[in-house]
Amino acid sequence: MVPESLQDTIYNLPDQPGVYQYYDADGKLLYIGKAKNLKKRVLSYFSKVDTANAKLKILVRKIARIEFVVVDSESDALLLENNLIKQYQPKYNILLKDDKTYPWICIKHEHFPRIFTTRRYVRDGSSYFGPYTSGKMLHTLLGLIKELYPLRTCNLALEPSAIAAGVYRPCLEEQIGNCLAPCVGEQSADDYMLNIEAIKSILKGNVRDVIRDITEQMRQAAEALEFERAQVLKQKLDALNSYQSKTTIINPQIKDIEVYTLLQHDSTSLVNMLKVLNGAIIQSYTLRVNVQLDEPPAEVFANAISEIRDRFSISSKELITNIIPDFKLDGVTYSVPVRGDRKKLVELSLSNCFAYYSEIVKQEESKNPQERQERILTTLMKDLNMTVQPTHIECFDNSNLQGTNPVASCVVFKNAKPSKRDYRHFMIKTVEGPNDFASMKEVVYRRYHRLVEVGQPLPQLIVIDGGKGQLAAAMESICELGLQEQITVIGLAKRLEEVFFAGDPVPFYLDKRSSSLKVIQHIRDEAHRFGVRLHTKRRSKAQLQSEFDSIEGVGPKSVEQLFAHFKSMDAIIAANISDLESIIGKKRAEIVFNHFHHP
Repeated sequence: MVPESLQDTIYNLPDQPGVYQYYDADGKLLYIGKAKNLKKRVLSYFSKVDTANAKLKILVRKIARIEFVVVDSESDALLLENNLIKQYQPKYNILLKDDKTYPWICIKHEHFPRIFTTRRYVRDGSSYFGPYTSGKMLHTLLGLIKELYPLRTCNLALEPSAIAAGVYRPCLEEQIGNCLAPCVGEQSADDYMLNIEAIKSILKGNVRDVIRDITEQMRQAAEALEFERAQVLKQKLDALNSYQSKTTIINPQIKDIEVYTLLQHDSTSLVNMLKVLNGAIIQSYTLRVNVQLDEPPAEVFANAISEIRDRFSISSKELITNIIPDFKLDGVTYSVPVRGDRKKLVELSLSNCFAYYSEIVKQEESKNPQERQERILTTLMKDLNMTVQPTHIECFDNSNLQGTNPVASCVVFKNAKPSKRDYRHFMIKTVEGPNDFASMKEVVYRRYHRLVEVGQPLPQLIVIDGGKGQLAAAMESICELGLQEQITVIGLAKRLEEVFFAGDPVPFYLDKRSSSLKVIQHIRDEAHRFGVRLHTKRRSKAQLQSEFDSIEGVGPKSVEQLFAHFKSMDAIIAANISDLESIIGKKRAEIVFNHFHHP
């Protein structure tokens, strides 16, 4: 399977960790990969090419030259691969998408550092914190910093020599208390930098350390009878405690960890990161990964973790995940929790993935409704274990009141949308009294006997509104017609939204959030609405005719005319005599009007 031109290179590859690079005949870099064992990994591409996807087959055909770099560990292989992919961006590598430019909080590297938000990360010695995917969290932090520590906001270059020479003058910010005027020497550089260090601790999530320091300062001020200063410190302490109460949502004994979860759907993978410090989630980020060559989930996960840690400059020694990545970083422990607060963090991280995926779906489907339709039908096909997409779905519902005026409805969905011109009503003909099972058997037989007879297309899926009894009755008709191999039939029981399959007494439960359940519920509710409408109409007509049986001088034809025009008994009773005259004439109008208004 290995081309002759590559055999010497591949069979002489070392059984060591490293990074390999594939080039085409023109010397263009195609792909960069990492391996725990270079020889086994590279050989695997050629051994599985017959069962691979189209992209992998094309890649393997294009390989004309292979280069490799041996490293000491799988951690080094992961980091080197990540750096090389960023540098060369080969066509066939995993695409780590960053759809947005998120803001950072920058502490500028200068005399009397300024603090501001920016979307540009410039490596000039300044300190950056973030990026922040939540605007609310960003503004909460900036508001807290402004409340706790008055800092300068001007763009002046506050060189010590210029300050000593009296070049600057205080501005309005100093007069209203938002700045302590370091520009004129009213605040020393040491005092200013103490505030900056405290701010850095807050931005790193070390709120408890700052609270401890301020508590000690407040105690010392009180002992020294500096009550005004103690009151200012108390206000800062209250602000920090308020902020901490909003951010601490887990066990404060969890000191410094990173949480990573992987959610995969088709060719898109999502990896969410939560940074937890001293019991507080201080950072959250979701990375979208487009898999190019059917890379295993554990390998995709390893690449994403490495990329996120590099972007955010984070380096916790403990990582908790929902699966163990293929490549591990040196000096870092990995675990998949099964209970407790760490398990709750994994579930929270997965919830972020689901929320991000929903947002992606909404955005993409708003641009391409056809894609939404395709996704819904494909998901429904998989969830119900069908072999074809249910582009044509029909649903049946019975409606009666204590056996009176029994009717049934059949609604039709095509491409997951109602096709109202295909809706049908059925009057029950062969069943006496309240017998839902027999009524269901009758209408299902009549519907599909007719479709087969005239050669119209059959649905791929039939939904029966009801549980095992209604489903069994419907299946009797389907089997009599010999259609059981052509159509999937399910029953949907209302109470717990249980899905029943023919011949299986155990119900199946769809995810409450799934598009499949929403489609089935929609068609069931539509069938019920459509059936109730006819039943109500028939019952009103029967009541109307029964009431008019006792009125002498008004015959069945007049009753039909009144019903056709006014639709209901209430409307007829409310009509004035002139309206009645226009429908059934003066003499009969007087009889009807007097019957209801002057009995």
